Amino acid sequence: MKSTDEDTHHKARILCVEDDLNLQKSLSFILWREGYEVLCAQTGEEALELVRREKPDLILLDLLLPGIDGHKVCGILKKDPNTSEILVIMVTAKKRMEDIVAGLKDYADDYVTKPFEPQVLLARIQALLRRRVQSAGNQKMTLEIDGLVINRGAYEVLAGGRKIALTKTEFEILALLAGKPNQVFTRSRILDNVREDGYPITERVVDYHLTGLRKKLGKAKRYIQTVRGVGYKFNVGEGS
Repeated sequence: MKSTDEDTHHKARILCVEDDLNLQKSLSFILWREGYEVLCAQTGEEALELVRREKPDLILLDLLLPGIDGHKVCGILKKDPNTSEILVIMVTAKKRMEDIVAGLKDYADDYVTKPFEPQVLLARIQALLRRRVQSAGNQKMTLEIDGLVINRGAYEVLAGGRKIALTKTEFEILALLAGKPNQVFTRSRILDNVREDGYPITERVVDYHLTGLRKKLGKAKRYIQTVRGVGYKFNVGEGS
């Protein structure tokens, strides 16, 4: 029987959006050699058309594209319920911190700067695909990490065997972060996934809920980490 990594690796369909034909061909060959199914696009418009027709699992997205640029393409895809779950790695020559933050605020799942080592890019791709499989599994069951138990069906959280009383919004934020461990969520992305009936949530209110959540979790609060200038993540296995 194949492992989860092998199944994910060989069945994944990747769309490479790059207007530099030489780089596009190089990336396509690297991905094809690793067993991925590869699609290619040179413009933002072509990418959007291919995504809706072919439904790739992951997109390597250049930012500086003719026509609709990569930022807009990513925003369009992530705000559409039919394409929001497609993984996006921005691949660009822009290396400034503000550019990276802007990319993540556009809901990109990762950000790789040019030039890059092929093995590093492949490792990022495999990590994201593996995380998606694990996340899908987590959504169907109770999540348990070192004494912290999150039961989505019962809206119940236990920390060290002690039941933690959370508000609906606090629970949804915790379940969102824990459902995709080590993935950074911007405040705006949290806003898009968590809503309170009749009460508008702002980015400042997200911080307020995270502060309250951390206090209630006690020692388990160490899993929720602030990524300065970006947002939050549920940290597992990275010094947690």
